[in-house]
Parts: sequence; C-alpha cells; structure tokens
Amino acid sequence: MTLHLKNLAKRYGSSAVFSNVSLDIAAGEFVAIIGESGVGKSTLLNCMAGLDSWDEGSVTLLGHDLGGLPDDQRALLRRQHVGFVFQAFHVLPHLDVAQNVALPLLLLNQLDDARVQAMLNAVGLQGLGARLPQQLSGGQLQRVAIARALVHKPGLLLADEPTGNLDPATAAKVMDALIAQTRENGASLVLVTHSEAAAARADRVLHLSVDGITG
Repeated sequence: MTLHLKNLAKRYGSSAVFSNVSLDIAAGEFVAIIGESGVGKSTLLNCMAGLDSWDEGSVTLLGHDLGGLPDDQRALLRRQHVGFVFQAFHVLPHLDVAQNVALPLLLLNQLDDARVQAMLNAVGLQGLGARLPQQLSGGQLQRVAIARALVHKPGLLLADEPTGNLDPATAAKVMDALIAQTRENGASLVLVTHSEAAAARADRVLHLSVDGITG
C-alpha cells in the first residue's frame, strides 16, 4: 500500500475543513479527488505528504506514520518518494528547463543528465532544455513540472489541479503525459481536480466533502 489515511480530520479554529477521511491508495493506482471549491482538496493533498498538519487521524506513507516523524525525516521521505505537480507550475524562473527538471536529482545527489533528457523527451519537450521558463507556453511549463516531479522515480505523485490554467486541448496533452509517465514508473497518482474530463481517466473517483470522502 502506497498511502493509507485513517479518520483524518482538519480544522481551522472551530471550523471543520474535512473530517473522517479514510482511504487507501494502492501501488500504481490513479485516484482522482473532486469536490466543491473550499472543501479542502488541496489541504488534504498537503496532508498526504506531511506538508500540512491535521487534528485527528493518521497518514501512513510507504509504511511510515507521518505523524510520528520529525520534520527533517518527513522532508527526506518526500524528497525521495514523492513528486508534486501544481496548477501554478512553480518552476524557478532563473533556471533553464533542464535545470528545473534536474532539481530533485540534485537534492538527492543523483544528478543524471541522461535521465533528465529522457524525461524531457518523454513529456514532449525535446530540444527545449536550454530555454528559460518565460520562453515557454503554459502547457509546456506544466510538462516541465511533470518531468521534474517524476525524474527521481517517486512512488507517489500528487497533482493539484494540473490542468486548471490550460485550454482543453493542451489539458488533454498534459494529462496524456502525466498518466503515461506515472504508468511507466509504476507510481501511484492522486489528482485533485475540477475537470470532469481529467477525473474520468482515473481508476477511481472520490468525492470530498466536509463530512468525509466517498466514492
């Protein structure tokens, strides 16, 4: 089991963001999470990686109870085993495309130029490694983010509205790249989305509300 959540609850003051969230994500599974705006989908995604705290329940990632780990060990676990793709891309503007993609490998002291180039080719960015982010389209930037998230072959990929800023045709191409690469790497994929087209491609679709998660 890649990820196990049991009775997870998150509150801001006296207001519940979500509660009683229990789910299992199997190795290699693609799960989409949908729900109304403001229900805490992005917060839940952050809790899955131990980036955010929770008030009740537990998160077990690759056999590790995140609630029992100090911050530095959580960070190391994320660095080694988790990839992130966000709607806002979060590429570094002063680094070229290849350098952005190489960052996870650099942090792990595993820099491999051939691996970086292979990832760029896999997401359709061959020949663009020397370009700066401001020279790319939105769809290309999102594919940079996908390549960066997967270059170190994580066991879990978390994607937060990765097609939200893209037109439908570009969004479909980005989803093609995202799914193809997670399948090739045998990674589990958790996708938070408002897109019915994106959610329809998942193995399983779950609906998050303040009272829990169903699907």
